[in-house]
Amino acid sequence: MSGRWSSAGDSRSPTHLTDFFGGGALTSLRDHLLPGLWPMLVAFAVCALVVPLAIVLSRRSGLIAQPGGRHAHSKPTPLLGGLAMYVGFAAGVVIFLPQYTYTPGLLIVSGLATALLIIDDRRSMSPWLKFAVQVFLSLVAVVVFGIEIKFVSLPGSHVVQLGLLVTPVSMFWLLGMQNTVNFLDGVDGLAAGVIFIVALVLMLAAGELRDVEVVKLSGALAGTCAGFLLFNFHPARIFMGDSGAHFLGIALGMISILGVAKVAVAFALAVPVIALAVPIADTAWAILRRRRQKASVATADLLHLHHRLQGFGLDARQTCFVFYAASALLGALGLTLFGHGRVLAVVVVVTAVLVSTVVADLLQHAAWRVPAPFVRRLLGTSSSR
Repeated sequence: MSGRWSSAGDSRSPTHLTDFFGGGALTSLRDHLLPGLWPMLVAFAVCALVVPLAIVLSRRSGLIAQPGGRHAHSKPTPLLGGLAMYVGFAAGVVIFLPQYTYTPGLLIVSGLATALLIIDDRRSMSPWLKFAVQVFLSLVAVVVFGIEIKFVSLPGSHVVQLGLLVTPVSMFWLLGMQNTVNFLDGVDGLAAGVIFIVALVLMLAAGELRDVEVVKLSGALAGTCAGFLLFNFHPARIFMGDSGAHFLGIALGMISILGVAKVAVAFALAVPVIALAVPIADTAWAILRRRRQKASVATADLLHLHHRLQGFGLDARQTCFVFYAASALLGALGLTLFGHGRVLAVVVVVTAVLVSTVVADLLQHAAWRVPAPFVRRLLGTSSSR
């Protein structure tokens, strides 16, 4: 697959989009998604095996997040989760995409993100230096390795060639992905879980477009997130740190450019944006809020949406469930652009289950009484309470 398409009439763009869960469901799943399953499993296994080593290495090297300040954790926690995630992702990509044109670029840029931001985890870069690193990573991806957004498709089969705007638009996309994931990483399991869901969304979309390479890349990214979540879900035994957040951000940005964002399908670029709508909106509002306060955009605060949800009374797990549900629901909505209408129905049901679970937990912890005795009997609670 070329990252420098210049024509809207690429022969691989489907003319008829079908639903995975239609008549030939098993055949469709096998043909479209099976290529991504093996990279997912390998990345999952490798990341899960490397995380304990990363924990030991973190402790020996002093890369530990200390409690206190704006950090909600109660004990010192290792910070080298990003390294484990990169190793898992790299294993899946190297094994299953050794000849892919963009494999070197993906691994070098995401590896640089991991390595350079480990320095930030150790010695805390200034905001401007961190932004310079983000710009550098984006520039290397776009200029050196040609991972670019050449055009944007619009309704009515209209395609806008970006021309001189290719580099700035592509860099803006990659910068946005890095900062979105970085701002999202504020609760145990939140960033890894949301990116796992978004990677699955990209995998489904790329599968429908028969883009095997991006199916594999998305599978590897989803797998390494899942492997990390085994140790990062609340209470976290390890954090991804800035190195992990920037690895996920730049990797997701590059994969989406090579995949959905490169195909001449109306609103194709909107699919990852829709899936990440909640954290993107939170990031945009954080930037506006800090500018209004005449503070640095990189200034840390406790006013992100996940912090507000916790202030509302949700614990770390419930906050994650809310974000997971929102990302899955919006991602499924984005997939309807690719004919996955029934995916939306399935996700709506799952979202309802997650939301009802959070609400039930809140009611139980708040000791709210249900006034109807028959309802209390249905819920298994004592009517004498």
